[in-house]
Amino acid sequence: MTYQENYQKWLDFEALPAYLREELLEMDEKTKEDAFYTTLEFGTAGMRGLIGAGTNRINVYVVRQATEGLAQLIESKGEQAKKRGVAIAYDSRHFSPEFAFESAQVLAAHGIQSYVFESLRPTPELSFAVRHLKTTAGIMITASHNPAPFNGYKVYGEDGGQMPPQDADALTDYIRAIQQPFTIALADLEESKAQGLIQVIGEEIDAEYLKEVKSVTINPSLIQEYGQDMKIVYTPLHGTGEMLARRALAQAGFAAVQVVESQAIPDADFSTVKSPNPESQSAFALAEELGRKVDADVLVATDPDADRLGVEIRQPDGSYLNLSGNQIGALIAKYILEAHKSAGTLPENAALCKSIVSTDLVTKIAESYGAQMFNVLTGFKFIGEKIQEFEDVNNYTYMFGFEESFGYLIKPFVRDKDAIQAVLIVAEIAAYYRSRGMTLADGIDEIYREYGYFAEKTISVTLSGVDGAAQIKAIMDKFRTTPPQHFNQSQVVKVEDFLEQTARSAQGVEKLTTPPSNVLKYTLADGSWIAVRPSGTEPKINFILQPSDKTIKTPRIKSQQLKLK
Repeated sequence: MTYQENYQKWLDFEALPAYLREELLEMDEKTKEDAFYTTLEFGTAGMRGLIGAGTNRINVYVVRQATEGLAQLIESKGEQAKKRGVAIAYDSRHFSPEFAFESAQVLAAHGIQSYVFESLRPTPELSFAVRHLKTTAGIMITASHNPAPFNGYKVYGEDGGQMPPQDADALTDYIRAIQQPFTIALADLEESKAQGLIQVIGEEIDAEYLKEVKSVTINPSLIQEYGQDMKIVYTPLHGTGEMLARRALAQAGFAAVQVVESQAIPDADFSTVKSPNPESQSAFALAEELGRKVDADVLVATDPDADRLGVEIRQPDGSYLNLSGNQIGALIAKYILEAHKSAGTLPENAALCKSIVSTDLVTKIAESYGAQMFNVLTGFKFIGEKIQEFEDVNNYTYMFGFEESFGYLIKPFVRDKDAIQAVLIVAEIAAYYRSRGMTLADGIDEIYREYGYFAEKTISVTLSGVDGAAQIKAIMDKFRTTPPQHFNQSQVVKVEDFLEQTARSAQGVEKLTTPPSNVLKYTLADGSWIAVRPSGTEPKINFILQPSDKTIKTPRIKSQQLKLK
């Protein structure tokens, strides 16, 4: 079906809500094409898109269709799976509550139990709820750190991790087979509540989650002595972190926490920031302002669904340094391993996990403590799968997992990125360095001096619409058909193609053991590397660079210096 036919199908639907019909009538031809040329696909973390009318947008009909597919998948697993049901949470974005309860109504029409949070909650708490309530699946309505016009739909498996590839593929098949999203049945909301088929949950799950969070801190006496009056500024960036982060910090003993109150208010328009992305220093503007006012040691920010954490640290001149996701990962890994080693609690089979495009600095840190590093594909579900494998086989003890895109997990009672846990451990690390008369900035320098200097950079290029998708494919095809031999006069010595599952070098061709994924990685003669991968949830292609050096000067690389030969 052409985009024009899809558009007309929507326009002809008499029961279409007025706000969607108005949007359709105001579309120019290019917007029509972008809204209807394809359907939103499940990527590394569900589906995500612009809010609006169309098959390539996020709206009530796309959400109903996705949930109908999930309902059919659950039905295929039997009556017990239906009784166990689905946990559902949502963030502060436009239409998030509506999408959450509509999902519950679709499930209820199939006789499937659901547990819906009474108000916005973090993604990691949804993951926890799936495990705590022993549901068959979970749904999180969120677009993570994307700007205000976006929303999304993430599906979780029974282990609390993002749905693994086998089930995700089956779900995609069910969704694609649905020809009439306009006719999907909805159970009555109030009747379903009265029958107990839709249960509203809240504080009881918060309390259980916070009980588990107590286990994240490693050295409570350190916090008692050095953390109580340590000045921390926290901003939830108008999102779900406000529900739990402040309570978690207070529970652990951090009493001098200052919150950017104007950003503690849920706001679907994220009116105080250009984009609610803690990776960006611009998102810290108000936190920096408050930090200077109260002389804060560390600033922390969580994205709208509180699965990603950004950190800024005070430097000797009083300014704040915005840490990269890899630097935060290095600080956390080093502290966890050192603290457990000092306490005599570091297991002999300690294991860490990271994505293939995250820094090798953390691998060096892990190896120095005798811990094993496992590299997995991008997507936290692959770290979740490793954790499950460790538990099933009982061969390794999970200590920490992270992705360079600001996602961290300390304790596996959650199976996704957890910024609430990460806020706590970063605060404890700040107290640790304070106990040594140092700052977090000193801690980063100490790590570099011990392990070498690494400077990572991600260059993201947004290419939207049907033309953009074609451009992204053409770029990946060109890298595969005419692979580069050099970058910046440094020879490529190894090429890993994670789609073909091969690693080519002068020693020959090796078979990669990771599942197929559209990622290319080039290792250079000096140990640096460059990776190329399309985003799984956004119309972007990402170029990830990691130069490294043993000298005291941190290496830098600018995007305009990346020359392909």
